[in-house]
Amino acid sequence: MRHDDNLTAPRRTFVTHLECAMTGACYDADRLHGLSQAGRPLLVRYDLAGVGAALSPAELAARPADLWRYRELLPVRNAANIVSLGEDATPIVPLPRVGRGAGAADLWVKDEGRLPTGSFKARGLVMALSMAKELGVTTIAMPTNGNAGAAAAAYAARAGIEAVIFCPDDTPEINVREIAALGARVYRVNGLIDDCGKLVAAGKEANGWFDLSTLKEPYRIEGKKTMGLELAEQLGWQLPDIIFYPTGGGTGLIGMWKAFSEMEALGWIGAKRPRMVAVQAEGCAPIVRAWEEGARHATRWEDAHTVAAGIRVPQAVGDFLILDAVRESGGFAMAVGDAAILEAVEDAARLDGMLLCPEGGATLAAWRRAIAEGLVSPDERALLFNCATGLKYPMEDRSRLLDRHAPIDFAAL
Repeated sequence: MRHDDNLTAPRRTFVTHLECAMTGACYDADRLHGLSQAGRPLLVRYDLAGVGAALSPAELAARPADLWRYRELLPVRNAANIVSLGEDATPIVPLPRVGRGAGAADLWVKDEGRLPTGSFKARGLVMALSMAKELGVTTIAMPTNGNAGAAAAAYAARAGIEAVIFCPDDTPEINVREIAALGARVYRVNGLIDDCGKLVAAGKEANGWFDLSTLKEPYRIEGKKTMGLELAEQLGWQLPDIIFYPTGGGTGLIGMWKAFSEMEALGWIGAKRPRMVAVQAEGCAPIVRAWEEGARHATRWEDAHTVAAGIRVPQAVGDFLILDAVRESGGFAMAVGDAAILEAVEDAARLDGMLLCPEGGATLAAWRRAIAEGLVSPDERALLFNCATGLKYPMEDRSRLLDRHAPIDFAAL
């Protein structure tokens, strides 16, 4: 079967409606929506009985190993609107030496850097842009710390949709140039991502842009939830004991938690859930603070700063959904320092050949701290998320020069 066959085959969809994540109010699934009337994210709901009658794990196993294999649990009605760039399944890779260094033997990383544009943002943005195309959007706008903007630009180009992207002026240079290369209009802003979001909101009012900000439309969650579907299938419909997830806007954590619920309703997994750990940086930890205070909502984090730009989100619109998932799972929220993040990135590369992005490094740093503090048992199966390829980030130059014309002391090399 060709890779494209999964996209061009006739599609039966099972979406019934959208639902406000806070109030439960229902909305028409086939109209363009942003937030609910309560100002909260909308969640896509499905006829799960219908999905169960139409799809089984055995049938899934015969399909191409890509995101679209789960099409009955995805929102796109018309396959012609799919704007795929080849969203293949990402591997789950062990980190044996790093794990043994902390006295544990069951440490794994799901390497999302293998996706188009080199990050897990591809999952959410391919779904958001496919639905934008289906619902007649002509221009999207969004704030970004880097990788989401690149994915949005790529899929917007694929869909023939204009893209306007705002990023903090200290966004990694490779991301800014990548966004521009992919055809979007990109603007550097002297502020943080939520400041960029305010410009998107103002431009939406002034120019009629569709706001594709995190959780301000319903479909990025649906793309990100495929991480949960995929890892369950890869692990034989068993879930890890604990998941460490780099948490900025938290779409992926929310999406996976939704996927687990849907899979249980389908009978594909049981009631057991992984403990979900929301990992943030010490310089920007609004979810951790809310977790520690027992609050359901997180107040804005002032003076946000961290080397892990992707999790530098001072305030998340889906804060209550993140915190609900963490608490319901028996998990926790943890902040780690930049020094520990950089050390984790270096160790994963040097010991196990895995080049993590800083946000992925944050999950390893958090796991190490959790092991040291007794929050995680060494025999628990732990899954980390590396959300982007480490190739997008600056690396220290440790090369040495040799003069080929001079005598070389090979014994010293």
